[in-house]
Amino acid sequence: MLYSMKTVCEKTGMTYEALKFYCNQGLVPNVKRDGANRRVFDERDIAWIESLGCLKRCGLSIQEMRHYVQLCLQGEASIPQRKIILAQKRVELLERIGQLEEAVAYVDRKQTFYDAVLAGEQPYVSNILPQKEDTP
Repeated sequence: MLYSMKTVCEKTGMTYEALKFYCNQGLVPNVKRDGANRRVFDERDIAWIESLGCLKRCGLSIQEMRHYVQLCLQGEASIPQRKIILAQKRVELLERIGQLEEAVAYVDRKQTFYDAVLAGEQPYVSNILPQKEDTP
C-alpha cells in the first residue's frame, strides 16, 4: 500500500514541511511518485522516516544524517561505520540525560524550598537579593 505525504506525517508525527525537507535533502532515498507526480511512501519508507526522526532526536545534524544514509545505502559492509556513529551519539545522549537529571533535581530542590518557605517552615533566602546582614 502507498501513502500520501499527509498520511505519512500523521503516522510519524513529522510535519509536512520537515518531511518535504528531508526528501529534498536526499534523506529519504528512492522516493516514489504517483501518476500526478506526488510523493508516495510504502511501509518501509515510513519505517525509515521514523528512523530519521530518531536520528534527529539523537542529535545528528542534516549533514551527519546524509552521511548515515549514504552508509546505509552501501548495505551490510558499512555496518561497522554506522555502529561507531551510533555509539558516539549514545555517549552524547547519556551525557545529556545526566544534565537533564541534574536539572530535574534542581527543580525538585527549589520546589521543596519554596514549599517550606510558603508553609512558614523555613526563612526565605535569595542568592540575588541583598540580605539583612549584607546592609551596613
